[in-house]
Amino acid sequence: MTLTDNTIKTLGVLCSGGDSPGMNAAVRSVVRSAIGLDIDVYGIYRGYSGLLEGNIQKLGLPSVSNIIQRGGTILDTSRCLEFHKPEIRQEAAHILFRKNIEGLIVIGGNGSFSGAMELHREHGIPVIGIPGTIDNDISGTDYTIGFNTAVQTAIDAVDKIRDTASAHARTFLVEVMGHKSSSIALQVGLCTGAEYVVLSNQEVDYQAIVNTVQKGKARGKTSSIIIVAEGEKAGVSYQIKDVLMEQYGMCVQVCVLGHIQRGGSPTALDRLMASEMGYSAVHALYQGQQAHVTAFNKGALEMVPLTCCLERKDEASGLSLDLINALAI
Repeated sequence: MTLTDNTIKTLGVLCSGGDSPGMNAAVRSVVRSAIGLDIDVYGIYRGYSGLLEGNIQKLGLPSVSNIIQRGGTILDTSRCLEFHKPEIRQEAAHILFRKNIEGLIVIGGNGSFSGAMELHREHGIPVIGIPGTIDNDISGTDYTIGFNTAVQTAIDAVDKIRDTASAHARTFLVEVMGHKSSSIALQVGLCTGAEYVVLSNQEVDYQAIVNTVQKGKARGKTSSIIIVAEGEKAGVSYQIKDVLMEQYGMCVQVCVLGHIQRGGSPTALDRLMASEMGYSAVHALYQGQQAHVTAFNKGALEMVPLTCCLERKDEASGLSLDLINALAI
């Protein structure tokens, strides 16, 4: 399937992987932008799994009314491990061809983008990615839809925990999401005045945690907040707690925020970014671009090759840690 400028008349849109606040705003933008260009839009429900099941419906303006403020995704999502198999991707391509869907917009993370890239490489399907993951861990873009909402949700929770920590003179380990990225942990740590941040890609420095808490106590602080990036497996805070209690004699409480960070109404920033990215994705397909991503870099939206966005990144920058440590004295 080879497109020339302004020839695309149909496109499909799906969400894949973990949900993130702002996905609905992106879907809304895709549908309305496409209809404005006289393009028929088909919603693919439950991601790549739904594509393989033929769970596809034509979307109109009423389909996306009153959804910009909703978390989750009206298209639902899934993680489709089968999509790693070439024969499964071939069947997916055949379904798109049979449905006369000429281009595909994929909202998700680097795993979802990898599936889209293979569809393009193997079957020539024009694909555009919209980065949607709360972890902000996609290479090639400074920002992913849902990150700001997840950070704000965590900040609200930590502020409440701080009240309890102060009232009871306790140290809390607050674990935030971030499978292989410490982006949420860093921003939450900075914005809540946390005493210390444990990164997902570094060995835990227990003595540094103890020293930080003790230094605070020496100047009259009665409570401390330690932010922990969950890393590969949620619940790492309990292991850290055990070591601190058994080997250092510290009294520590744990709060794992978990999936509360995925839900909720998206912030203004996530609604704005999702709307701009959805619009740009449609116009990119309409103008004949293929295998690109609507990235946000250095304060501006741009289209970058999909191949640049297939890896995970970790935003654990020295500058952020230096700033947190400087303000935690």
